[in-house]
Formats: sequence, C-alpha cells, structure tokens
Amino acid sequence: MRIGILCGGGPAPGMNSVISAVTIEAVNSGFEVVGILDGFEHLIDGRTDQIIPLSINDVSRINGSGGTILYTSRANPTVLDEDAEDPEWRLHNCLKALSSADINALVTIGGEDTAYSATRLAQEGAGHVKVVHVPKTIDNDLPLPHNMPTFGFETARHVGVNLLTNLMTDAQATKRWFVVVAMGRSAGHLALGLTKGAGATLAVIAEEFPEEEPISLKHLVDIIECSTLKRIASGRPFGVAVLAEGIGLRLSAEELSEAMPDVERDEHGHIRLAELNLHRLVARLLEGRLKARGLRSAVVAKNIGYELRSAPPIPFDIDYTKDLGWGAVNYLRELTAREGEEIGAMITLQEGELVPVPFDAFTDQTTGRIRVRRVDLNGTRYRVAREYMIKLEREDLAEPGRLASIAGAAGMTPEAFAERYGYLVA
Repeated sequence: MRIGILCGGGPAPGMNSVISAVTIEAVNSGFEVVGILDGFEHLIDGRTDQIIPLSINDVSRINGSGGTILYTSRANPTVLDEDAEDPEWRLHNCLKALSSADINALVTIGGEDTAYSATRLAQEGAGHVKVVHVPKTIDNDLPLPHNMPTFGFETARHVGVNLLTNLMTDAQATKRWFVVVAMGRSAGHLALGLTKGAGATLAVIAEEFPEEEPISLKHLVDIIECSTLKRIASGRPFGVAVLAEGIGLRLSAEELSEAMPDVERDEHGHIRLAELNLHRLVARLLEGRLKARGLRSAVVAKNIGYELRSAPPIPFDIDYTKDLGWGAVNYLRELTAREGEEIGAMITLQEGELVPVPFDAFTDQTTGRIRVRRVDLNGTRYRVAREYMIKLEREDLAEPGRLASIAGAAGMTPEAFAERYGYLVA
C-alpha cells in the first residue's frame, strides 16, 4: 500500500502531528508514504511533480510545531464546470494523478470543505483509492460524536484566552473597550469558548439571531452598547466584546451600504468580506455612539485569527492527533485486508476508542454537504457562558433602580431607554 497525505483549508494546531503519526505508523507497518504538497491544488491539474517521499526521519520531530510541512490550500476539486466536456474534470484529474503516482490510499487532513472533497473522491474512486479523513478546524464545527472537539480547537482557545486576558488587563488600565473578532464562519464555538475561558464581558455569535433573517447591524451594535452602559453604570467603564466572524456573512446588505458606501463590491453588488473588517466597523459605530452620549471611552478593534490557527499544539492536541493519525493508518490497513464495499470514513475518537465513521453519517441528505455543528443555545455550555456575560437583561428594565442607573449612563430617561432598547430582552 502506498499512502498519500494532504492538508486542505486553513492551518490548525496539530496538523504536523497527524502527518508525523501517520508516517511513522505506516512506515513501521511496511507501507510507503508520500506527502502531497499544497492540498488538492496540483492534483486538480493532474500533476504529480509536487508529491514527495516521507520517511520517519522527515517527521520524527515535527509533532510539536504549528503549521504543516506539506503546506495547505483551499483548492476545491468538487467545483463543477458546466461548460466543460467533463463537468467533474477536477475530481477526475485528481483520481488520475493519484493513480499515476501509484497512490491507492489517501489521508486527508482538513475541515468541512476538505471532508466533502474526501467524500466525493472516495465515491468516485471506489475500488481504486481508499480515503480516510482526519477532521480538523479551530472553528469546531464538524459534528463529531459525543461532542468531541475537532483537533486544533483546544489549542486555539488556549492561545486565544491568553491574548484576551491581556486585552482585558489593558482595557481596565486604560478604561477602554475592545471589539474582538474570532474565527468561526459557520459556528460560534471559538468566540464562545474564548469568552468563557477568559471571562470576557460578552460574546455575540450568529446562532443568537433568527437563522432565516439577515442580522441587523443596528441590533448587533445595540447589544454591545447596552453592555458598555451597564458596565459604566456599575463603575467599570471598560470591557472586551468578542464577535464570531460568521456574523459578517449575515449582516443586512442595506445597513452595510449605508455604513460603508465606498466599500469594494463584487460583480453582483455584494460587499467583499475581506473589505468588511467586522471588528473595525462595529468598533467605529460603537465609539460614535458613546461620543454622541458624551462618553469618551476609546474603542479598539482587534482580530485574533491567524495567531490561533498556526500556534504550536498544546499537549491535548498532540495526544489527540497522535491517536487520530495512528487510527487512520489502522483503518486503511483493515480496509485493505477486508477488500469490501466500504470506500472510506472519517476517523473519530469516541470514549477513548478510535472509531471510523462512514462519510455518509456526517452528510446532510438535503444538500449533500457535510453537516455543520453549531452552538446549541439550549445546551449547558452556552447557558453557563451566558450567565456570566454582561448583557441587558429583563431584570434591568423591570427593577426601577437598575433601569434608572443604566439609563442615566446613557443620558436618557428610564422610559426612553426602555422604549429604545426594550426589544433586546422582549
């Protein structure tokens, strides 16, 4: 058996540890191992010149380092080209390249998109290439059994909590606010985990808004503004608000056009997310509101993403990824010995045991895509985190003394404040 390893999507702490574990176990089992550089990028073009041999010496000391020695890309082999003679030529080129390189087993390391690409490759290459996927993402949005985290998440949270703790100290010392955006395009696990772990003032995640509606920019800023007013009323005019970046994908287009009339747009008129800078937009609007009330608190925008995803893995993720890497090789070994109909699986750790789960167990039967694990607003982790946040509550409006104090910080009468912001707790 000749095993190929590739990495897809963004970096995550522990990718090198998976590469190391797979290579060492495979070589010790008598298999040949090669690394495929830059994810699917070169395979899509049918190229095999970016495939390198991997030995134990190549990987023996990389398990504690961040990034990936194989590099990574977001090249997507599942994109259809309807105008081409073969709409799935990208996928078919990948299979031809793997066959040309004598690779009959493939280990993919990646998140939701890479998992889907692995699934499609396994389906199209049934009988020719066996595929096992090792799930990673600091977003923690793959639906692993028993609510296990995806590898990389715990390291990202660990590093992020240290950064947030420093920002909270700075906020207190200088009496200012920080608006921090954390990664999480589809789910708010990281923003919530950072807030809970660091004891930040509040988190705002997309799951807290109705899924079928755009998120109002005014609503978003109202939530944070009321937190600042509650803090000011309690004699603490400082804090840190953490936003999940996925909110930016769902903001109201009309409000964005008004707030950012000169921002670059694509050919469909949509604001480019790279131009949005959610943290800067919200910080600017919040600071403007505070100044309009005569409150001179500075608001600083921060984005903590790249610092987290490329950090060296903590022991939890090194331990976890060694298990997953060994499990991936063991699965391929058993799969080859059985020579059955099974084409591949995602390797998971369940109650201390390595369990390969068929790809279709993670697939949304309506869309055909890998299901996304979002924050459960009824779950214990969210409910506990919410209890320790500073947000406007019903009790703040129901208790006259508290209402008067917060309204006073806003320079408003209690009646006017309740009328203006009451919808937040309705």
